[in-house]
Amino acid sequence: MAVPAQDSHAVGRWWPGAVTALTLAGIGVLHAVWAVSPWPLPDRETMARVVVGVTEDRAPAPLLSLVVAGLLAAAAYLVAAGAEWSPRVGPAWVHRWGVRVVAGVLLVRGISGFVLSGTELAGGLDRATPLDYLHADLALYSPLTLILGTGAALVALRRGRAR
Repeated sequence: MAVPAQDSHAVGRWWPGAVTALTLAGIGVLHAVWAVSPWPLPDRETMARVVVGVTEDRAPAPLLSLVVAGLLAAAAYLVAAGAEWSPRVGPAWVHRWGVRVVAGVLLVRGISGFVLSGTELAGGLDRATPLDYLHADLALYSPLTLILGTGAALVALRRGRAR
């Protein structure tokens, strides 16, 4: 028995959106953990240097980690709802523009991370940022943020075509 071809633009659950949303949610949980613990890093000094790119005395307050966790949870919800893995609550325009904003913020962060960290590492800027952060930004943070931004953008584009 032949399986009917599926329209890639059809409305329905879309797994790349689910992967994007789950990843955003996981990163949000990690930020919530960082409000009370440096896990999985050994101490707050290492966390400040590797994750934020500052010395421990300049590290953000735990409340800011919770704010970021909340924003990531909201982003995860908007992407999940846009990919139809979560019910949409509220006006359609909030979801439509919300997922666009999520995509834009993530894409700008990913691109700017490559440009700024790459330029600083190459000696184009005064090297004030710890090397641990620059390497992590170029190898992990910026690529992951670009991938997540692309996932959110694809959800936004898919929703726009399915209307």
